[in-house]
Amino acid sequence: MSTITLKDCQRDKIREICTAFGNRPGELISILHKIQDEMGYLPEEVQREVGRNLRIPVSRVYGVVSFYSFFSMTPKGRHPISVCMGTACYVRGAEKLVDEIKERLNISVGGVTPDGRYSLDCLRCVGACGLAPVMLVGEKVFGRIEPGQVGAILDGFDRT
Repeated sequence: MSTITLKDCQRDKIREICTAFGNRPGELISILHKIQDEMGYLPEEVQREVGRNLRIPVSRVYGVVSFYSFFSMTPKGRHPISVCMGTACYVRGAEKLVDEIKERLNISVGGVTPDGRYSLDCLRCVGACGLAPVMLVGEKVFGRIEPGQVGAILDGFDRT
């Protein structure tokens, strides 16, 4: 994990969120969701601060963050792109979608465009197998996508 330095206002926000959940370790997942909504991701220092507030080992916080694919330890773009690589999507060409996105945006999986507009990740399954292959941009789901459609989809987000 890479280390960032938290500002006092960020520490205060983490403390406020933890307090809102009663500083209960059993609320760890909910707390992490809320903090990620606020900060965009959960780097090491954020995890350490959560552990301090909840009085639990940072290893427990890290275990949850690294287990659930929803959580991210790296910054995301304003329009995070996720391509499902579950069996149905993979068989129906998800890998070609990933290749098209990588080429079009000149980033690799896990990367962010230099302008911070897009990031690219792959997911195991989004539960929309009937729409395979599936791509998400933010929370918007695109199904039955072919590589030739990627440009038009991304162009729609270039205006935002």
